[in-house]
Amino acid sequence: MDRPPTPAIEPATSGLAPAATARPPVLVIAGPTASGKSALALELADLCGGTIINADSLQIYRDLRILTARPDQTAQARVPHRLYGFLDAGERGSAARWRALALDEIAEATKAGCLPILVGGTGLYLRAIEGGLAPFPEIPAEIRQEAIELHRALGSVGFRERLARLDPAAAQRLYPGDKQRLVRAFEVVRATGVTIGVWQQQTKSEPAYRFGTILLAPPRKGLYAACNARFIQMIEAGALAEAKALAARRLDPGLPAMKAVGVPELLSYLRGDVPLYTAIAAAQRATRRYAKRQMTWFRHQMTPDLVFDAQFSESLLHCSRHFIDRFLLTRPV
Repeated sequence: MDRPPTPAIEPATSGLAPAATARPPVLVIAGPTASGKSALALELADLCGGTIINADSLQIYRDLRILTARPDQTAQARVPHRLYGFLDAGERGSAARWRALALDEIAEATKAGCLPILVGGTGLYLRAIEGGLAPFPEIPAEIRQEAIELHRALGSVGFRERLARLDPAAAQRLYPGDKQRLVRAFEVVRATGVTIGVWQQQTKSEPAYRFGTILLAPPRKGLYAACNARFIQMIEAGALAEAKALAARRLDPGLPAMKAVGVPELLSYLRGDVPLYTAIAAAQRATRRYAKRQMTWFRHQMTPDLVFDAQFSESLLHCSRHFIDRFLLTRPV
């Protein structure tokens, strides 16, 4: 029998400060798309009596069951799953809204004597739950639309130059290709007159829970192969029908659900713009790029307690269970 892989970072939870013992535990399982984090979470939840709580910004949409690889009915019947498919594709999710719901689910699981297990690859969601969120204001719809249209008109470089007039620090910090963060910085300063950096420096409350994080970080070659194979599996499972149902609703193409990996590519096929094989290849490429961005974020923004340099397999369960046992030794008082 193969030995479980050695983690890149050894668990360190036994050294938690005494103050941390007053906070109930929450397990976090993070990783890029197609790394097998949902499968690992399912096995650990079954072993440890856990409740799985979604931390993926696209698996919240009920219309995207296949294209976001949401856990199937068999998995959801095996252990409790929360915050999957609760939002319509016509709505916009947000980290703040998800965080409020996730905290409620964590509290419910803890009260029921279950281990809350957050699972996902959306870095902003994970950071929001562990470190809190700065109190950003609501952005008026007209300003959001202005930012989107301006970016479209000026292009990435021109938009960044325009942002530099309002928020030089953000423009210098962000790459021209980082559209989402550039637009966000523009929206905030236009709506409030205060730069996003100032908002981010607002005091955040101390988290009510202590977090133990497992990160799946497979080698790139294997991860990319898994990304390619999984999209083929999605096509075989009915992804085209899912995309067709979205197209029939004529939703705003700027909505998060309409920009999910695979949706724009399949819609281009359904419109007759490209053959199916071209759409599939484009979606596979988009999936690989998404996985690469996720891994970049994890490397620079996350400090996990345990890292597996591999995709999920049963051989990971032994090390994971050992880590969880040590993590739970520091119980709340």
